[in-house]
Amino acid sequence: MTALITGASSGIGLELARVFAANKHDVVLVARSEGKLRELARECEASGVRAHVVAADLAKPDAARAVVDAVARLGVEIDILVNNAGFGVYGLFVGTPPATELESIQVNVVALTDLTKRFLPGMIARRRGRILNVASTAGFLPGPLMAVYYATKAYVVSFSEAIANELEGTGVTVTVLCPGPTDSGFQAAASLETSRIVSLLKKATSRSVAEAGYDAVMAGKVVCIPGVANKVSALLAPRLFPRAIIRKVVRAIQDPRGAAAAKGAS
Repeated sequence: MTALITGASSGIGLELARVFAANKHDVVLVARSEGKLRELARECEASGVRAHVVAADLAKPDAARAVVDAVARLGVEIDILVNNAGFGVYGLFVGTPPATELESIQVNVVALTDLTKRFLPGMIARRRGRILNVASTAGFLPGPLMAVYYATKAYVVSFSEAIANELEGTGVTVTVLCPGPTDSGFQAAASLETSRIVSLLKKATSRSVAEAGYDAVMAGKVVCIPGVANKVSALLAPRLFPRAIIRKVVRAIQDPRGAAAAKGAS
């Protein structure tokens, strides 16, 4: 079975590639950094599998079609689609760079949807396939100071659950992986290092999240939230507390450390 993994050059995506290769899946590695992908491909092939590299920037509008075309040229069938690529922007929405926010929507929502749309018909025709979409516990909460990121992950959760239901009986399963804070390089990419969330909350390792995601997708589980604390924050807290309280709590833990509130854009 061949797994295509986006965002495979670092963080959770890198560890997902390693986990799939360790479990004897051929891999198609997708990210912008071709050099990093080729190094990872050599590492995966040491596990006795085939590893292909597709360098693509999923922030570009035509990226999903380009990835599918590249896979067709490789002559491989994708049995497992892993939509892992994603990033966020930290700061008050009024001041965050609009181009970067729109790129995050392109990667987190549009490319994920487009790749799923393009690979799904073949899976249904073969009556076998698995899709793993990487969301976040952020998808269950409002996210002041990361408004767009939280909203995109809410889309991924809802979209994944919906099509999982639609695909029952087809031989294709959909899993949404919703990790909490993870030591993956995400915080640095989102300029989130100054927020309280980085210092207050214990971070999981990318490897443990990847292993949980692999186990869940292979079991056909629809929603996977690794860690008891993450399950509580994602599933129980929104039911136990008013939305107004949830908004304030999320804002408080995402405010810059030592500041009462974020007073400007980052």
